[in-house]
Amino acid sequence: MNASNSIAAGANPSRASAQKPSKRRVVDAPVRVMHWLLALSFLGAYLTADGERWRLVHVTLGYTMAGLLVARVLWGVFGPRPARLSMLWRKLQGAPAWLKAAASGRIDWRQGQNLLLAATVALLLIVIAPLTLSGLGVYQEWGGGDALEELHEFLGNGLLALVLAHVGAVLALSLLRRRNLVAPMLSGRTPGAGPDLVKRPFTGVAALLLAAVLTFWGWQWQTAPTAVAGDGYTAQSHHDDDDDD
Repeated sequence: MNASNSIAAGANPSRASAQKPSKRRVVDAPVRVMHWLLALSFLGAYLTADGERWRLVHVTLGYTMAGLLVARVLWGVFGPRPARLSMLWRKLQGAPAWLKAAASGRIDWRQGQNLLLAATVALLLIVIAPLTLSGLGVYQEWGGGDALEELHEFLGNGLLALVLAHVGAVLALSLLRRRNLVAPMLSGRTPGAGPDLVKRPFTGVAALLLAAVLTFWGWQWQTAPTAVAGDGYTAQSHHDDDDDD
């Protein structure tokens, strides 16, 4: 009886592992939160770029993107090894050798795919800085007239093109590899055996980051009437007219 129980107990782990494929953690929680907040902020900022009605929303999301960029750089310097920007740079350093090999007919398709993803991520981070800075200049009326506004619009359209290229590359590679490359940015894990690349999820850091962004949005919402009243915002003006009547 004991022997049979031991055999059954020994068989259970293998049966459980067969039913539930192993997964390993490859992306920490702060990186995932920053990724989706940046995507949401850019989408919202792009959709509210035209017109005065949504100007405060556009500006708020622009400030959010700038803050998230700073947070990503800091996490890329002081965060865990897989999240560091040096890892991204190391991947990009392989581009010259890959191009040289491709020119001679030796094409490493998998490395090329990884280089494509790394390049789009690097360009996205690089463009955010001048985009938000030029937007701040337009909002604060630093000067430059229409030229600064046109630069801001050009950079916004350029970032949109990079976002679409990044999304297209992820979807195309997911089909080619028959593997969901979006899933790690949602759950932080990817199917496969082996040790976790990220030892700790850093959920607390991610929660603090999310709380900071939501607090900033709430503060902007609370101060919105005061901020727009001096600009002659239509809804506020109508309200004042009603009071005068």
